[in-house]
Amino acid sequence: MSGPRALPPDVIEIRGIRGFGRHGVFEHERADGQEFVVDVRLELDTRAAAASDDLADTVDYGVVAERVHHAIENDPVDLIETLAQRIADLCLADERVTATAVTIHKPSAPITVPFDDVVLTVQRRAGESS
Repeated sequence: MSGPRALPPDVIEIRGIRGFGRHGVFEHERADGQEFVVDVRLELDTRAAAASDDLADTVDYGVVAERVHHAIENDPVDLIETLAQRIADLCLADERVTATAVTIHKPSAPITVPFDDVVLTVQRRAGESS
């Protein structure tokens, strides 16, 4: 006989955080910049916040969005993989977040054929090394 089944985590998602960044390996990407769009998924237990009705008992998604926006617009990196890891780390900095998924959209990537978007998603758990 198995023990009680664990409930799936609660989830906060912030979709479509837009920022102008200078990330990329090519000189023109650094010089000209481009728009990046980021979605974040935060897994956490929201029961304490539901019971208290107090913002202090949950993740302030407004603050998370501001931090993600700052990461998009500052400290350029070559790869969106690096940017995604940086954002995942900032999401996991709140001890209530047990896991995160970060999706980076680069719709103006330097590709020579018609395309809609370049998308990278990384998934990270608290306590795992990056």
